[in-house]
Amino acid sequence: MHSFTYTANPGRILFGFGKLEALGEEIRAAGMTRVLLLSTPQQVDQVQALSDTLGDLSAGVFSDARMHTPAEVTEQALKYLKSVGADGIVSLGGGSTIGLGKALALRTNLGQIVIPTTYAGSEMTPILGETADGVKRTLRSEKVLPETVIYDVDLTMTLPAAMSGLSGMNAVAHAIEALYCREANPVTSLIAAEGVRALTEALPRIAKDPADRAARSDALYGAWLCGTCLGTVGMALHHKLCHALGGAFDLPHAATHTIVLPHALAYTAPAIPEVMARLRETLNTDDPARRLYEIGCEIGAPEGLKALEMPEEGIARVVDLSLENPYWNPRPLDREGLTLLLEDAFHGRPPSQH
Repeated sequence: MHSFTYTANPGRILFGFGKLEALGEEIRAAGMTRVLLLSTPQQVDQVQALSDTLGDLSAGVFSDARMHTPAEVTEQALKYLKSVGADGIVSLGGGSTIGLGKALALRTNLGQIVIPTTYAGSEMTPILGETADGVKRTLRSEKVLPETVIYDVDLTMTLPAAMSGLSGMNAVAHAIEALYCREANPVTSLIAAEGVRALTEALPRIAKDPADRAARSDALYGAWLCGTCLGTVGMALHHKLCHALGGAFDLPHAATHTIVLPHALAYTAPAIPEVMARLRETLNTDDPARRLYEIGCEIGAPEGLKALEMPEEGIARVVDLSLENPYWNPRPLDREGLTLLLEDAFHGRPPSQH
């Protein structure tokens, strides 16, 4: 056994059906008296209803969370938070809402309770990605790690099948990179493999039957595990490419991750034979990168970055951004290989090794 370092992040987890009923109790247990509830515009009715049930525990609702956590939106939310005198943050939603909650926690040191309604997994990480002037930058800080996460499977039952698949594959990307990132360790690898297994088995079932309660529970369980991986180790090429794409072209976060993941894995595969052997077992396939691509097809993912309206000439810009400030990767980054990778991802072709 090689030497390693494993750091477990603190946090309280509630998992199961009907767990949202415990929110008021969790707010009081955390020492909060007036919480600001956050959501996207699409979930404002849901979060407003939750605010109504909390009564005096709710200081108000800010429902303008956006993808990639734009700095200007954070400033608007911060101003509102101060105006209502909130002493805690409750985020209901997916990565956009959770990102805003983290950005506020970074600036205020207030505690957070997160209620995920997708499978993105960012609720388990001390990582925040913020966008300003067309560039998305990430930071790692214990100040942005939520103190409590409530996983209520009931809240995911109405998540559209297409969105379920994309957010789930976003979570899978966290675990895939956790297997080969610089900080990889045996404990995280066990969690990662189980998270990949749970999600990749559940997502095609949800695509066929969105009301499958067992599949929904398995997917949320997998998302928790995959998020835990991202919260305890670092990132590599896949996340660098997705951050560059999202910041430069405002592409939808989960769809971008779903499209890029098979290609980033195929690029790195020659340098990680042991990881590929593990993924062959986990995914029950001879070609893990191709299987991830096939799952994308099964869940109805967009056919390439061009389907997200990314301009083809933007490929060169993303390559430049990736090389200017590269993340560590087992296979070193080279311009030609990254260009071919992104061309495959752009056109929606199956992954190939370059």
